This record gives sequence, C-alpha cells and structure tokens, in this order.
Amino acid sequence: MREKEPIGAGKYRHEYKYVCRESTLAIVEGRLCSLMRPDPHAGEAGTYQVRSLYFDDPYGSCFLENENGTDPREKFRIRIYNGSAGRISLELKEKTRGKTRKLACPLTEPQCRALMAGRPLPDSADHPPVLQKLLLLMRTRLYRPSVIVEYSRTPYIYPSGNVRVTLDRNIAASTAFSAFLDPEIPRRPVMEPGSHVLEVKFDEFLPDPIHNALQMNHLRQTAFSKYYLCKKFSL
Repeated sequence: MREKEPIGAGKYRHEYKYVCRESTLAIVEGRLCSLMRPDPHAGEAGTYQVRSLYFDDPYGSCFLENENGTDPREKFRIRIYNGSAGRISLELKEKTRGKTRKLACPLTEPQCRALMAGRPLPDSADHPPVLQKLLLLMRTRLYRPSVIVEYSRTPYIYPSGNVRVTLDRNIAASTAFSAFLDPEIPRRPVMEPGSHVLEVKFDEFLPDPIHNALQMNHLRQTAFSKYYLCKKFSL
C-alpha cells in the first residue's frame, strides 16, 4: 500500500516525466506490464493514493526556483499514503544537473501535526538531519505549509538499473492543511480531464526493453512539477 523509500542517505537518479492522455497511458502500461512487475508495496489493487504537504517561505522561493529552473534546488514535503497516518515521512527532494535524489526520515503523528500547523518543533540533537534542516528553515526563513498535492499512483519496478515507472492519475491540489491527515480532504483537479503523468526513474542506465516500450510518436519528455502546478492553481 505504500512506496518503499530509503530512510537516510539517497543517491542521485535520472527522472524523466511525460504528460499524456489516458489512452497513451493505457498503451504504455500494456507494454510495461509484460516487462516489469508491480511494486508489491502497492498491494493487490496495484494502486495507492499519494498525498504530500509541501513547504515554502513567504516569498514563494521554492515555487519561483521551479518556475525559473534554478539549479540546484530543493523542496521539503511530508508524505502519507491512502489518507492514513500509519506511516508519515518527511522528505527532502534535491535536484541538480538534471538528476534528483531524496533524503527522508519518519515523523510521529504529533510531530506531523505540529508541522502542519506551521509550528517548529523544539530543538533536539535526536532529530534526524532532514528534520533539523527543515526546522532551521522554519525559524530562519519562515518556511510554512504551502500546498497539498494528491494523486493516484500505479507503480512498476525493474531490478536491472533500479528502474521505477509510475503512472500518476487525477492530480489535485488542496490548501486544507489542518485536514492533511484526514482520510479525505477537499481538493481540486489541476489538469484537464483525461490528462495524467508518466514518470520514469533509474540509476545509471535505462534498459533497452523499457526504453523501447516508451517509444511513441506523441510521447515527449517534459519538465513537469506536480508541486509547481498545484501551487499555481492554489494562488
């Protein structure tokens, strides 16, 4: 029911994104399902709901860095799955020279609720480095909750090259920060009906079978940020 994310140090990976229609997504999925296996963390349904609460400063610096293509740049988010507080992760996503990496640490529900409300936690040497960095930014640059991003994800994995392909549908935005841990939250779609996102992530190389499966005339790699789009529609 959830993504298997590394807790602690991560490594830089390639990340390709494609905006496509449901018909194209269905064709790609039909090709990939014979090459890749569903992520077992997605459970029997093969799909789960991803909900992320992003942080930014009062000037919208993270939003503007995304808009301007600033390199390097970083974003903080709290992530849960299927509207459940059973597993809460704080993630720092860094992007540099076209590659991305993710550093993460677990949060308790009380810690998450304090951050949701924009309240920095008390200083503690026991806090993981990712949490310490966010708390520093909350105090020095007034980082606060900025927007919630939610979508339905169908993930596939391929061991060679550590490839992960995700089909992300029904991307929506919300500013109901106090309801972040609720099973359901008010939200609004940010893409036109039938338009979704395909993401391809891998380490050093993309195996030929996966590369070939993605070759379609109307499938074009693009710069795309769920955070940026959701924030833009929530302004």
